[in-house]
This record gives sequence, C-alpha cells and structure tokens, in this order.
Amino acid sequence: MVRKKVLDNGLTIVAERIPFVRSITMGIWIGNGSRYETKELNGISHFIEHMMFKGTLKRTSKDIAEQMDRVGGQINAFTAKEYTCYYTRTLDTHFDLALDVLTDMFFHSTFAEEEIIKERSVILEEINMYEDAPEEQVHDLLQSTIWDDSLGYPILGTEETLETFRQKTLKEYMSQRYQPTNTVIAVVGYFEYEELYEKLEKAFGHWKSLATPIIQSFKTQYTPGIIKKEKDIEQVHICLGFPGPPIGSKKVYPLSILNTILGGSMSSRLFQKIREEHGLAYSVYSYPSNYQQAGLFTIYAGMNPVQTSRVLELIVEELTLLKKEFITQQEIDQTKEQLKSNYMMGLESTSGRMNSIGRSQLLLNHIQTPNEIIKKIDQVTKEDIEYLIQEIFDFTQMSVSVVGKVKNLKEIPSI
Repeated sequence: MVRKKVLDNGLTIVAERIPFVRSITMGIWIGNGSRYETKELNGISHFIEHMMFKGTLKRTSKDIAEQMDRVGGQINAFTAKEYTCYYTRTLDTHFDLALDVLTDMFFHSTFAEEEIIKERSVILEEINMYEDAPEEQVHDLLQSTIWDDSLGYPILGTEETLETFRQKTLKEYMSQRYQPTNTVIAVVGYFEYEELYEKLEKAFGHWKSLATPIIQSFKTQYTPGIIKKEKDIEQVHICLGFPGPPIGSKKVYPLSILNTILGGSMSSRLFQKIREEHGLAYSVYSYPSNYQQAGLFTIYAGMNPVQTSRVLELIVEELTLLKKEFITQQEIDQTKEQLKSNYMMGLESTSGRMNSIGRSQLLLNHIQTPNEIIKKIDQVTKEDIEYLIQEIFDFTQMSVSVVGKVKNLKEIPSI
C-alpha cells in the first residue's frame, strides 16, 4: 500500500513498504525538464543533473561513486521533458548512506567552474554521439517540428546554449525551479514508515520554498509538418507523427491497447507486415508520448533507401485498413492480457514501483493502485478504440521526419 505524506514546506513523500525484499529504491522527482526552459537556456536542466555528480563541499565526484560502489549500491539520474529524477538503490542496511550521499549532492553541490568546463565537453560529446545515432535523432526532429513551444526543445540543449552556462546561471535557475512544492520523494522497499518519515523530515524539512509558488501553464499546439535531414548513412530513418491525448486522459488506456496491436510488440500488425511478411525493415514500431496538455503518437521505421517508398505505402495501407475494418474483439482481449501481464511484472522490482509512483504523483498528483489500473484496462471497449482510431489517424494531421539519404525522396509530401 502506498502512503503519502506532505511536509510543512510542501514537499510530498510517497512510500510503499514491501516486506519481502531487502532493498530500498529512493527517487527525488523534480517538476523540471527541458519543457520549462527558455530557448536561451535550453539544456540547462540536463546540465544541472550532470553537475550534481561533480562534487560537493565534502565529497568529490570520485567519493560519490566510490561510497556507493563500496556497498554495492546504485546512484544515477535522468532528465526528461517535464521532470528530472535522482535516484539510489541499495540494501535496506545501507539506506542511511544513500540518503546522506543524495541529499549532500542535492543541497551542497559546488558547481565549480573548472567542473562546468569539463562537463560542458562531456555533454558536447553526448550531443555528437547523438548525431551518430540517426535512429534516435529522427524522433527529436519530429518533436522539434510539430510543437510550437519548448516541448520541442532537445533535452541536451545545443552547443550554443551550453557555451553560455556558468556557475551563477546554473545556481540561479536551480533556485527558481528546484522547490519543495515542485518535488516528490518516492521510496519503495523494506523500511518502517515512521522511521522513514523521520529521516526524510530531518534531511528535507529545512528546505524553504520561494515566497511566490511556481505556476507555469502551457498552450502547446500541434502543427503538422515535414522535416528532412540529409545524412550519408546506409539506412533511411522515418517517423510518422499524429496528435495524441495528454497524460491523465481517459484515452490513454484505449491508446495503449491500440498501440500494442498496431506496432508495440513483435506480434503487432506493422512488425508482422513490414518485417516478417515483406522483409523490408529490421526495426518498425509505434509508441505514444503523453505530456501535460499535449500528446503524440509515433510510428518509426528504418530501412534501405530503395525500400522507403514501399515501407511508407505499407504503413499507410495498414492505417487505412485499421480505419475501415477496425480491430477484432479477440485482438482486444488478447492485448489486454498482454498489457496487464507486462504492467504487473514491471512492478516486481523496487525500481519499477518507485518510478511508477514517483512519476504519477509528480505529474498527476495522484497514484493509482495496480488494481485500479488493471480495472481501467479491462473497462476499455471496442467502441473506445474505434473512436480513437478515427480521431488519431487523420492523415491531414500527419507529420513526417526523415534522416538519411533523402535528396531524392519525393514520395513523402504526396502521402
């Protein structure tokens, strides 16, 4: 059972005790990511995440790594468009060390100028590495094309913005965006609730909020578009995008079923048609992206340039067929069981559960129990999915991004 506690400073704690494990996973979830940045500060959220590991007043970056390695623990972080998470996973006997290291990083990182210079080079290499991964780059190109605001910004930032970051810039931004009212601490594993609350109160209770709370709303609009990036590589990588429902929408559950049937698994229609039947692509899949007040449904394929036109034809044919003949009840029932199994098995680790409750509390201000989620999957009807198919797969709203040898691709605008 997940318990929730809000400290006097507005910090939210969500915790779930699992008596049959001996590990504890803890995550600090901040309501800040690239979507909250200005164009001039694009990439600063990810840069701050990196700098948290570069040393504190009493620990060097090596100390942080060695102290966690010494007890067989894990410590890491990630930045997304709408949040940043710092997390640890240790045995329950080493939780105090993990809490001390994580809070030391969180409150006492020095952001030394010499470390900023080094980390800037590291992130520039990360961006360069990304340039060498067209199968990933094509997804970001799609996002940058369709969104009319910061939702389309790259999480890593750009070479130009990274060059402007200094200690003062990072600390000022962090003081504005890192607030207890904007933060959720999620803990899952073997612990006693009251003892945990006492430790977290001691570690975070002193943290003060800004006098004026952070309120930021978005008016993100989806605008269909086509973008091509010429690259001398062996394959062409393509994404087709359609507007989708936002996070928290009732349509998320029927969309999960639709996605699994269309391109979310090896037995999906797109995988079977394009890879197994025709052998035209090694990788083809679909996935939904749900954000606050916005959403996207993406289909990806990577193929030999000479196969591009045929692959696009097959994708459009499959979508057209889907709109005309819909999905059978048998497909829906089988997919429901698949989704429920995947979801429940994903919760068997403390890390999986921590991610689930932390993200839900931060973005939705609510945590659904596994039974509630299973019930919502079961309640999806054939009519729900049929309505969603017609709503999402409007070809006048389709967007396309392409990376590869695209100079001679004339088929894309005519779809």
